[in-house]
Amino acid sequence: MTQPVIELDGLEVRFSGRPILKKLSAKLTGRSIGLLGPNGAGKTTLIHTLLGFHPASAGTARVLGHDIHERSREARRLIGYMPENESFIAGMTAVRFVRLMAELSGLPAKQALERTHEALFYVGLGEARYRRLETFSFGMRQQAKLAQAIVHGPQLLFLDEPTNGLDPPHRQRMIELIREIRKADDIHLVLSSHLLRDVEECCDDVLILKEGKIAASCNLEQERRANKKFIELETVGDHEAFARAIEQLGCQCAIDRRRRIKTVLPDRLEVKDLYRLANERQVQIRRLSFKRDSLEDIFLKAMEQPHGRV
Repeated sequence: MTQPVIELDGLEVRFSGRPILKKLSAKLTGRSIGLLGPNGAGKTTLIHTLLGFHPASAGTARVLGHDIHERSREARRLIGYMPENESFIAGMTAVRFVRLMAELSGLPAKQALERTHEALFYVGLGEARYRRLETFSFGMRQQAKLAQAIVHGPQLLFLDEPTNGLDPPHRQRMIELIREIRKADDIHLVLSSHLLRDVEECCDDVLILKEGKIAASCNLEQERRANKKFIELETVGDHEAFARAIEQLGCQCAIDRRRRIKTVLPDRLEVKDLYRLANERQVQIRRLSFKRDSLEDIFLKAMEQPHGRV
């Protein structure tokens, strides 16, 4: 059995007695995991708790098999962290800053310097590595933050809102870098973002938080395959009677506010069966659209649930 990358076991976090994370339990095993949720859902608090910045009030978690209570230091040695907010030291060049982060992660000075040059070239800052960080554009500073997160060769990489505020070219470059990192065999990543497109482009699994609770946890491709025959119909005729006839075939069926019929076909049925039924019922199908659930669909369904996991 594959060891979970992150295992949450009744994890709770309170600030001044106020619950922030509420009995989180999940096993995350994917190569790339998306952490989604609206502002205030607890995404950054969860990352900080796994990093040991906040103590758990109850329950525990394990990161790459290391318990955050008993073996937090061992876990942190295996982690790279790109924070949402900047925390650069004034007057430092990119080389000096990333080298310092590498040494703080445990690399010897010579190896730290070698890895620093490699990391800066990798993220696209090779030509600017001797410039002071305060002279960098915002996009370049984001690249420097990524360089310091990967310089020591972590097994798990936390990325907190890595594309937030980037212009389109820098965002595209950041997404390309994240996807390249995902392909490596020796690293897992957790991407925390409020941007659904980023998670959909970069992640295989998703954990959705809502008000400090887990609203959904799923593998994106498996979730899409489970809804691979989602059909939306625009019809002329008695659409309510037609919808009832579709249900009699064994389909889930609903009529939305625009009077469109939405249905999910089981594996034994095909689109041609809908046309045959429409002909029998003297209903005209004006438009038929086929789609798989997008991450937006999954996210919205999770947000609609009043309590717990979907």
